[in-house]
Amino acid sequence: MKKKIRLISLILTVIIALSVTAIPSASAISFKCDVTTHSDSILMVNLDTGIEVYAKDADTRRYPAALTKIMTYIVAVENIKDLDTRIPIKENILKKLEMSGLYSSGLDWHTGEKLTVTDVLYALMLPRGNDAAMMLADYVGGGDIPTFVEMMNEKAEEIGCENTHFTNPTGVDDEDQYTTARDMVKICRYALGTPLFSKVVATPTYTMEGDDYPLVTTNYMIDAARGGDYYYTYATGIQNGETDEAGMCLAASALCDGYAYLCVCLHAPYDTEEYNEYCMEDAAELFRWAFLNLEFVSPATKDTPICEQPVNNAWDTESILLVPQSDLNIVLPADYKESDVTIVPDNTDPINAPVSKGDVITTATVYYKGEAFETINLIANEDVNASPILFFTHGVDRVLTSPWFLMSVGIVVVLFVVFVSVSSSYNKKKRRNQKSE
Repeated sequence: MKKKIRLISLILTVIIALSVTAIPSASAISFKCDVTTHSDSILMVNLDTGIEVYAKDADTRRYPAALTKIMTYIVAVENIKDLDTRIPIKENILKKLEMSGLYSSGLDWHTGEKLTVTDVLYALMLPRGNDAAMMLADYVGGGDIPTFVEMMNEKAEEIGCENTHFTNPTGVDDEDQYTTARDMVKICRYALGTPLFSKVVATPTYTMEGDDYPLVTTNYMIDAARGGDYYYTYATGIQNGETDEAGMCLAASALCDGYAYLCVCLHAPYDTEEYNEYCMEDAAELFRWAFLNLEFVSPATKDTPICEQPVNNAWDTESILLVPQSDLNIVLPADYKESDVTIVPDNTDPINAPVSKGDVITTATVYYKGEAFETINLIANEDVNASPILFFTHGVDRVLTSPWFLMSVGIVVVLFVVFVSVSSSYNKKKRRNQKSE
């Protein structure tokens, strides 16, 4: 009997697993783009809508290089309430960095001093200072950098990263330190909402307290004085990096005529002789393509009827119209046709009155040329009162036909059959005992 139960449990587990894996997921929208890119992994999103407008191998794990410092920034500012707090510049940490051959931003000029968190954050992001990353990690981690790294991983999970793991706060290559273009987009979008981040990553130069020379950004896209051909007028920040294993990496944002985009490029060729900034070339070309070819459209407003939903328990109403909860503002190619966009309700089962205007009834999937790329809420556009009689009879019917009721009846029947069988067996045994007496 136990073997049969185990077998049934195994079969049910397999069925559930297969049913879960069979659920299709919405794919990223595909727009025609003729830009030739060098980076192996790219994801570009519209920052206002979150819609992905260009993707290339966005879910392959890559080394993040200095883009790691974006997460270092997040964890630091979320755990230090006052950015005017002064943190110590420790000599022992600087010596470890020197012995490891890691690049420093110049905090060694302040050995033994205390600098404001703001100054250290600029040192972290502009020249990508490994010394700044280690000082912040040491301070927030209470002198234990692995504790800070654990916090980085917890934050990555909280943000929704599915293929990201950190082993250090600097970006040094490690086989267990990785991310994807998609996860890095999530990290950057989150970082843009943290204190001072947008300002820091848009700053070409910054002079720390007591210094005669400024910190200089390595992101040529925002540096008109030093960026040369890589300078891009509409760029607004964020961070770049490179290592032998990571190749060249970049997370860049740009804004033009009210359109804001974020582009993450990973694992572009790293040519130490030519030193071409291929990621910056890729991002600039994709930004130009998006600004010239994509625009905001509203294929449906909050007053646009999407479908009719059947209604139970109402005397004089058989269905109600469902409309979007808010205007649907999306980014599409400028030459799109209305027929390219379709909105399909995810559930058309009847609903039960009463219904109030504005109630969320179901969701709908928005398709562009057959590709799912957005989900919206559909709400009732009117009130529908319930009929007490119909409500009661429908409720009774639901109870009588519900799986739980039918299961309960089945259990009662089984128990009754068992009871009858046991009683019959008991009575037979009792009669045999009486005869033998």
